[in-house]
Amino acid sequence: MKLGRIAVVTDTGRRRLGNEDAYVWRPPLFAIADGMGGAKAGEIAAGIAADTLEGAHSRPLDADDLASLISEANLRIWRRSLNDPSTAGMGTTFTVALVDEVAGAVVFGHVGDSRAYRVRDGVLEQITTDHSLVAELVESGVLTPEEAERHPQRSAITRALGTEPEVAPDVFTIEVAPGDLFLLCSDGLSDMLSEDQIAAAIERAGGDPTAAGEELVRNANAEGGDDNITVLLFEIVDGEPEPLEDVGGKTDATAATDGDGAVAQPEAPQPERTGKLRKHGAGPGGRLAAIVFLVAILVVAALVLYWGITR
Repeated sequence: MKLGRIAVVTDTGRRRLGNEDAYVWRPPLFAIADGMGGAKAGEIAAGIAADTLEGAHSRPLDADDLASLISEANLRIWRRSLNDPSTAGMGTTFTVALVDEVAGAVVFGHVGDSRAYRVRDGVLEQITTDHSLVAELVESGVLTPEEAERHPQRSAITRALGTEPEVAPDVFTIEVAPGDLFLLCSDGLSDMLSEDQIAAAIERAGGDPTAAGEELVRNANAEGGDDNITVLLFEIVDGEPEPLEDVGGKTDATAATDGDGAVAQPEAPQPERTGKLRKHGAGPGGRLAAIVFLVAILVVAALVLYWGITR
């Protein structure tokens, strides 16, 4: 088994002035962070979390490594908030997925209420547990899942990166099968759309990650767009693992929005429909122009040399 198509879409939403989400796209490592805090502190916290994963994709990782990286991100945010009063109290959710193509598994690390879902055989399943007040009330039987979806405190989280010097992430591994589609998302999606609506949008997109991402963001905005919306989707397909070029990257989500709430694609290269990743580069026309320019320079140089010799 191997990674197939990958897509990420992020949007400011209809009610926020800025985007405090961040994402990491470094196959086989992916992550979503949803910052919180006054001014731009949430954006800073999410960015620090994403920065912590930079470079980690280039070496073999396991579940212990993932837990260590999340703890490191937590400590970096905590220390920044102590040293910079303007960021005091900032924090971020963090949901990380590490694809192990050889083992046929995905390792997840999770803190907060950004979610990971899996679609298998047309069935959507939430595979992370929200660290939130309403999730605890549902688990204890005080609220039903339906009541939790409408609860006014549904965005109140009980665990986040950066609010304490130590954090306890959920780290677990699940086996995968060809055809599995995974979705990482901030609560700007899950607070706006029910699981049935998310599943229906993915089905309408035919399981295509790019089309599904665009459809999900459109639908979340149509339902009100109360928060920033970031979705990252990747699929598992049959075949032998292939080395992936170093494309994609880390970004804060503000650079990937167009400013008016419309769906925007990130700066990172987008996957081809075949599932391979595309590198930016000059097309045939650009290469031809470069060759013509080089020939022209050589001709001019030859004429100058000839003029100097015969002068």
